[in-house]
Amino acid sequence: MATAWHSETVRTDTVELDVPASPAYLAVVRTATAGLAARLGLTLDQIEDLRIAVDEACALLLGGRGHAGETLSTSFTIGDGFLDVFITGPNADPPDESSFAWSVLNALVGAVETGSGAAGSWIRLTHLGGR
Repeated sequence: MATAWHSETVRTDTVELDVPASPAYLAVVRTATAGLAARLGLTLDQIEDLRIAVDEACALLLGGRGHAGETLSTSFTIGDGFLDVFITGPNADPPDESSFAWSVLNALVGAVETGSGAAGSWIRLTHLGGR
C-alpha cells in the first residue's frame, strides 16, 4: 500500500489488532507496539516510551474498566521513519486534553490527536523518526 506523505510516495505497512475491551489484554497491544517500533530501529528508550504511550491511550479509551462484548481496535501504520498508532475504544467521552494523562502522551510521542465517533472514542499517536 502506498500513501502520500508530505508530497512524497512512501511505502507503508498496516497491522490491525483487535482485542477484547479489557485491561487484561493491554499486554498484547503493548507487545505488538514494541515489536513494530523495533522495526523502525528505535532505541530501547524510544520503544519503551511508545509502549507506555499506547498503554496509557488504551487505558483512557477503556475508562479504567473492562467492557464486556466490546472491542479495543488498534491500527499500526509503519513507514519510512514513522509509526502511526490509531486506537479506538468503547469509552464514549474522548480524553480531556487538559488532563495529566494527555500531558504524558504528548511528552512520549511526536503527535497526539483524539476524537469520538458512533462506536466510541479514538486516539492517534504518531512517532516520527529522529524524536
